[in-house]
Amino acid sequence: MQKLTNKEEEIMHILWKLKKAFVKEIQAEITEDQPHYNTLSTIVRNLEEKGFVAHNAFGNTHQYYPIVTLEAYSKKYMKTAIDNYFNSSYKNMVSFFAKEEKISADELREILAMIENPQDKK
Repeated sequence: MQKLTNKEEEIMHILWKLKKAFVKEIQAEITEDQPHYNTLSTIVRNLEEKGFVAHNAFGNTHQYYPIVTLEAYSKKYMKTAIDNYFNSSYKNMVSFFAKEEKISADELREILAMIENPQDKK
């Protein structure tokens, strides 16, 4: 699985949210820097070539749907980010967010409870 561009990720998030969509429906969800229909169509076809989406044909129109889940993509690239930015250390990652005040003590207690009681995390 290869890393997606920012625009490809944005489109995948839209498809994960909508479950299936025509290019016009994807375009309607993009609020900033909305690409031209043809550009967006090319990006979606590239996502199909990369193995992230597939389509159902309705005459000349295609309805696209994700075949890579958000969970699978997140798992792959969160590990990469942790390896690249936090020396493969989850402790370093949590410490970073604590120092930046991006995580609260209550959230840290919840994380600790999940670690201490793994059967409860599902």
